[in-house]
Amino acid sequence: MAIEPNDEFAEFVAHRSTALLRTAYLLCGGDRGAAEDLLQDVLERTYRRRKRVRGRLEPYVRAALANASANRWRHRSRRVAESPLDQAAEPGVHGPEGDVLDRDQLARALGLLPARMRAVLVLRFFDDLSEAETAAALGCSTGTVKSQTSRGLDRLRALLDSHSLTKG
Repeated sequence: MAIEPNDEFAEFVAHRSTALLRTAYLLCGGDRGAAEDLLQDVLERTYRRRKRVRGRLEPYVRAALANASANRWRHRSRRVAESPLDQAAEPGVHGPEGDVLDRDQLARALGLLPARMRAVLVLRFFDDLSEAETAAALGCSTGTVKSQTSRGLDRLRALLDSHSLTKG
């Protein structure tokens, strides 16, 4: 079944789905995945009955969410038991979250360096400038760039190795 562009139901979902998802989230005890599934199931069933509930969609959907949530807990005992992932035979594939954490720690560590040292490291390694280009950009000698790079990398390694950034 295709949804008509001016359909009351489509407009209702577009405008009220965030609030309904919040309700489902709370009904599911803070399990976002279960809340999304619950809301999707209720909206799908409601769509099929939309002509019968015209004009009173929100109260109908809220009641359906509450009832479906209660039924979900009743039927939970009949579901196949879930196993914790730490008991899985093969480890899961890592996503980009490790890279995001690494970038965050690096950015925080760079913020702890003196401004001149930070500028040298950023220009050399993030902007990929040569020593001469970095020196020209900062108005200093290439020797200063070399020494600041060496000291900056040492300090950065020490900061990252200390794990002080992950605690606060």
